[in-house]
Amino acid sequence: MSDHAIPTVPLTDAPPIPLVGLGTYKLLGRPGAESVATAIRSGYRLIDTATRYSNERCVGIGVADSGVARDDITVITKLGGGDHGFDPTITAARESARRLGVDRIDLFLIHWPCPSLGLTVETWRAMLALVDDGLVRAAGVSNFTVDQLQMLFDATGRWPVLNQIQCSPALPRQDLRAFMSEQGIHAQAWSPTGRTEGVLDDERVARVANAHGRSPIQVALRWSVQQGIGVIPKSADPERQVHNASLFDWELTDDDMTVLAGLDLGEAAARDSHVDEEF
Repeated sequence: MSDHAIPTVPLTDAPPIPLVGLGTYKLLGRPGAESVATAIRSGYRLIDTATRYSNERCVGIGVADSGVARDDITVITKLGGGDHGFDPTITAARESARRLGVDRIDLFLIHWPCPSLGLTVETWRAMLALVDDGLVRAAGVSNFTVDQLQMLFDATGRWPVLNQIQCSPALPRQDLRAFMSEQGIHAQAWSPTGRTEGVLDDERVARVANAHGRSPIQVALRWSVQQGIGVIPKSADPERQVHNASLFDWELTDDDMTVLAGLDLGEAAARDSHVDEEF
């Protein structure tokens, strides 16, 4: 995979970001740092972490050890639910930047809306203040629904640049993505292979994969990037990292996309952030 194998997608009021990044959940310590560095050396330029992953330090070490210029790498991290509120958000951003070893966080996301806390809008105001002050280049969210996104805009007049959502062929989230597209909010998928929903074991996916000489994982990831949805698959294995990003010298046909549309489990199968909260 060359340095230029992964295309970028534009963001509103922020620099473009790669369509494929490295997820780092459960990548810890020195092995985690080495996995991050290896991915960057193989061509990844987007690394995703979060306060809740307890690995911002190892991600920062991996970025520094990669040998690639810091300005060429986009690092995403996320605010934990326990840090909601204006002042706690400001403090948490500074701590994330310190652990990452960076002067500025490229993309800072509210990890979950956590509506029971009643602090979502106040937290968003703090995120925007961090952007205005320069500690954060761009602010986004994760796991926000249409009404939760609208709430942020109604209070501040500013949309998130990105919403990281549970999304795969089994959970296409069409209505949410359509709304986001109208507002210029980039969709980035977590759990993009749909493994938990059975995508990788589905015989229809296997048939599509065999027709292209690809793996079911590649088919699931290609389904996203072909529609402009970013993906952040996680792997510590160097060969698997390259495999997961080898998506741009082939494409799914219209018939393939029709077949994959049959995997849709419906919106009710996705985690509901009005109910699910992570502190």
